[in-house]
Amino acid sequence: MRIIPLSEGAFTVDKTKQFVPFDLSKDNLQERGGGALLVEIQPFLIITDQDYILLDTGLGFRNANGVLQLHQHLIDHGINPMDISKVLMSHLHKDHAGGVSYKDPLTGERLLTFPQATYYVNTRELQYALENDGKSYLAEEVAILQQRDNVIFIDGEGAIDGYIHYQFTGGHCPYHQVFLIKQDGETIFYGGDVAPQLSQMKSRFVAKYDYDGKRCMELRQQYLAQGKQEGWTFLFYHDVRTPFAKM
Repeated sequence: MRIIPLSEGAFTVDKTKQFVPFDLSKDNLQERGGGALLVEIQPFLIITDQDYILLDTGLGFRNANGVLQLHQHLIDHGINPMDISKVLMSHLHKDHAGGVSYKDPLTGERLLTFPQATYYVNTRELQYALENDGKSYLAEEVAILQQRDNVIFIDGEGAIDGYIHYQFTGGHCPYHQVFLIKQDGETIFYGGDVAPQLSQMKSRFVAKYDYDGKRCMELRQQYLAQGKQEGWTFLFYHDVRTPFAKM
């Protein structure tokens, strides 16, 4: 399997939940305030024998030419965005789900960013996002998921096409889920915001911004132990230095 990080860049975020671009070569984190966190925004493309799989969809920003940043990253890697066959959503916070859909600049109509793909979304997470429109969730961006036939709602534990496995975790938000992609003896683990950075895997860290920080910490320890034993490759959505690694 091939892993392609699709970085949208580094950002700081504080209690306002606004993502402010951060230039690692010149910006000073201390100048952003004591409560600011430095994070990468980094969806992943996984190329398997049968699929082009997108893991989460970033902020949904456009580049200077007006092209969706996520589309441009795919094109730069020689991938037609219309070839994406599956979009797996860990959760629907705006930094992970901003690229689920976009507003057509000419008609104002909201469209799915990957109309040829099948989207996999936790059914309770979508309902929660729509009921909690605000700082973390933007209902306008994800409401379209209720209206399209190419969306499959999942919950609990299960498998997709026999080789993609999903697990409900909660923790970071009430209805968060993670994915394991297994093929040819290889396992790729995507923990979303339950396992967002390499540094968090190495410490017993309880984050105040998590819905249930203690559960997140316990899940990280559990996944770390299992991943070490089974040789997983971990993907880190918010790590500014290490997009993926074996532990």
